[in-house]
Amino acid sequence: MEKVKIGIIGVGNMGRSHAHKLSNGEVNGAVLTAVCDASVEKLDWIRTNLPEEIQLFQDEDDFLNNADIDAIVIATPHYFHPPTAMKAFEKGLHVMLEKPAGTYTKNVQEMNEAAEKSGLIFSMMYNQRTNPLYQKLRDMILSGELGEIKRTNWIITDWYRSQSYYDSSEWRATWKGEGGGVLLNQAPHQLDLWQWTTGLMPKKVRAFISYGKYHDIEVEDDVTAYVEYENGATGVFITSTGEAPGTNRFEITGDRGKIVVENNKLVFYRLTESEREFNATSTTGFGRPECWEIEIPVKGDYTGHLGVLQNWINAILNGSPLLAPGTEGIKGLEISNAIYLSAWLDQTVELPIDAELYYQKLQEKIDQSTFQKKEAANVTLNVENSH
Repeated sequence: MEKVKIGIIGVGNMGRSHAHKLSNGEVNGAVLTAVCDASVEKLDWIRTNLPEEIQLFQDEDDFLNNADIDAIVIATPHYFHPPTAMKAFEKGLHVMLEKPAGTYTKNVQEMNEAAEKSGLIFSMMYNQRTNPLYQKLRDMILSGELGEIKRTNWIITDWYRSQSYYDSSEWRATWKGEGGGVLLNQAPHQLDLWQWTTGLMPKKVRAFISYGKYHDIEVEDDVTAYVEYENGATGVFITSTGEAPGTNRFEITGDRGKIVVENNKLVFYRLTESEREFNATSTTGFGRPECWEIEIPVKGDYTGHLGVLQNWINAILNGSPLLAPGTEGIKGLEISNAIYLSAWLDQTVELPIDAELYYQKLQEKIDQSTFQKKEAANVTLNVENSH
């Protein structure tokens, strides 16, 4: 295979962005050959703006059965991610899946099992993993530079969204259409990086959520979650789409100091000796370990969505290791499901969560919804500066 023939299903905000990259030849070894979307208007846009030889489909099964493709990019609303991916694996197609992996872990686990059984190349669109800043952070933590982690804190409130964003599509910000708000739509990148860079998954979660606090929506737009880890460390995750200018600050404290990621900088407050050792041997009473403030140089380019697409194609053609294996998508989703479940039950929950209970509670949210959404504009937005 010299070039991987790609089909895209879903050409809304992200699907359209991927279609541009693939049709413009920005991804080496790949060519866009087919597009599927139920919307006639969106397919008309493809006809007008992309090469005429691209096959167009309105029906998903027709697309999977008859399109001239080797692999697909899934950029549909969240609920459709696992079932579409599983159909693709059955057809022998490689899969690139937009975040999140799904809405609830129950069917994401089924998707992961199908992916592993198929032996096909399955990747998540975790574009933030291509950021040299977070790659360096991960290297420092996993190599032991920070020592044993004591605390993690991430404030990610610069996901500001106006009401017009939520009004752009009828499925947005509803339990039935999207399955959640900021946790499922904006914060999946940070929930993934939270565990990927530290190597830690929470064991307990206690969360507090506000629904429609800043917008006319029924799902959450403001979240504060407290977590506990197996080693005794604790963490806090705060996110919102209703704050401006907002903050993006990730702070990790360990036995050998702390690392702060903010304003595209990585600063290491490095202790010259272990805090635990200093604590046991110091006789000064009010003393503290000597600390050096070091701005860590970060080399490399942030390649974003293009980098993940290229990595996926390289894996298909050459067997290159995946930066964001699709089966890892369940990790961030497990954290968000735990946050929701804690807030819904008003209690601390343990991970892994009761997947069946979560599914039941989500169905209750859908069935009991009385939210009446205004008629949606159903417009496609430019996402280039949104991530």
